[in-house]
Amino acid sequence: MKLPWKKDESPAESGDGSVSLAKENESTDTSAEETSTTKKGSKYTPGKGRPTPKRREAENRRRGPVPPPPTTRAEARARRKELKSTLSKEEKKALAAERRAKRLEQRERMMEGDEAFLMPRDKGPVRRYARDIVDSRRNFAGLFMPFAIVLIVLMFLVPQLAAITNLLLLAFVVLMAIDGIILGRIVNRRVAERFPDTADGGFKLGWYSFTRAMQLRKMRAPRPMVSHGDEV
Repeated sequence: MKLPWKKDESPAESGDGSVSLAKENESTDTSAEETSTTKKGSKYTPGKGRPTPKRREAENRRRGPVPPPPTTRAEARARRKELKSTLSKEEKKALAAERRAKRLEQRERMMEGDEAFLMPRDKGPVRRYARDIVDSRRNFAGLFMPFAIVLIVLMFLVPQLAAITNLLLLAFVVLMAIDGIILGRIVNRRVAERFPDTADGGFKLGWYSFTRAMQLRKMRAPRPMVSHGDEV
């Protein structure tokens, strides 16, 4: 019931009351949060509301996407050139030393006969067996390089013996070819006995064995794994 001596409340006054009520609620919430923080300690840090990213994820985001590998040698050279332009002198030296050490390690693994580092022509058990056959026997073709060097020196020192040295060289080449044919047949026969299902054989395998036999023993790659006279 409305009394005559009381004035009507204006909308503004009623609005002020609701605003003051909201402020009281906000101050109550703030004081509650401060009380909770005080109870947990002065070093308490409120949570971020999301999990902390792992170190690898953060590094990946900083570095950006990994570029695809180069498809051509020209592209690989361009990338190496671009990388060198951004490196300091000490970093270039360290990178060169690392590459040199890597090449030496790869060559050593190749010389030991590791399949992962061999050239395509040397890979496979058949080629390994053929190398062992060649390395286990004394090949006449292995004397070609030192014999040819001696003949060339004689031709320069004693020009009068040029005709004789040419005949000796021709005879040596004929004997070397005969020895190569014999070696090729031996290798193909023994490979067929050891690996009857292999398709590697014939002239290609014989030529592979002959070219290895022509090299000096210390210069063969991969290095020999057997000694002269060993059973293979």
